[in-house]
Amino acid sequence: MLHGFILHYWLGVDGPNAWMDANIHNILLFIAVAAITQMQAYYRPVRTRYVYVAVLTAVISVLWLLLTLVILKTVFAKDTVYVQWLSDTAPVRFALGWLVLTGTGFLSFFLYEMEDQRQALARKDAAEKMAREAELYKLRQQLQPHFLFNSLNSINALVSIRPEEARQMIQQLSDFLRGTLKREDQSWIPLREELQYLQLYLDIEKVRFRHRLTTEVITESGAGELHIPPMLLQPAVENAIKFGLYDTIDAINIRIRAWQERDVLFISVTNPFDAELTQSARKGTGFGLSSISRRLYLLFARQDLLETSAEGNLFTTLIKVPQQHDKDHSHR
Repeated sequence: MLHGFILHYWLGVDGPNAWMDANIHNILLFIAVAAITQMQAYYRPVRTRYVYVAVLTAVISVLWLLLTLVILKTVFAKDTVYVQWLSDTAPVRFALGWLVLTGTGFLSFFLYEMEDQRQALARKDAAEKMAREAELYKLRQQLQPHFLFNSLNSINALVSIRPEEARQMIQQLSDFLRGTLKREDQSWIPLREELQYLQLYLDIEKVRFRHRLTTEVITESGAGELHIPPMLLQPAVENAIKFGLYDTIDAINIRIRAWQERDVLFISVTNPFDAELTQSARKGTGFGLSSISRRLYLLFARQDLLETSAEGNLFTTLIKVPQQHDKDHSHR
């Protein structure tokens, strides 16, 4: 060891004594370093943290020096010259040991603090993620009751006058709800699957409104394989049906178009409306569109991913879904 080499060749201490001194000195110093590190792993005060580390290392440095001197004087009790030299070098030993232990103490303190901060940030991120997922789940669940109640009321009305259509609607509603359950654990799905699911919803609405409701779905090349949060389009289409059909007895056509620009999936939902009767349509208000906006904000932290516009007697909802390639788009 370097300590023994210095004692032997520079200070003239006998070789066996020098190596024994070095071994005992360094072993006890290593134990002191381990003790400081372990003590800080289990306890670090919130207040006066730096004072605590300074006092702790000073106390352990004193204990380390005293134990080292006691052991060495016991081992070399008959060598009076060495024992005297040991006493004379005690201040230097303490200074060196204190520097090592204090440096180790503060280094381990900062490393533990950094680890605590990392874990705190990880817990905060996990809690925020759980909160976002809980809110997203709540938003998705809030969409179903209104549609379900309308469907059941329509089935009730059809049972006596058009029983065959009532049975058809029950089957379609069953398929729709089954598809909803399958998507509960999915964060992203291809647009083509979302449109298949949306078609189930539209089939039910077409039974309700019969010839008054027609739809046109246009998916440009490649857009069907882009990804989208499940059940994102239903509120926009439901909003289109509400403002397009509820205030008129005329037939309407709802047009859904999807295309890609760079790394963004664009989806527009266009429906006719009566500007005089449907004042709300001019603003695009309602829970359906606000829920889409909120979901997109929770996913992307952006407020510009939902736009509405009215031109003439056509109202358009435009949804933009950025395609994040680092996300896991796998079916879970």
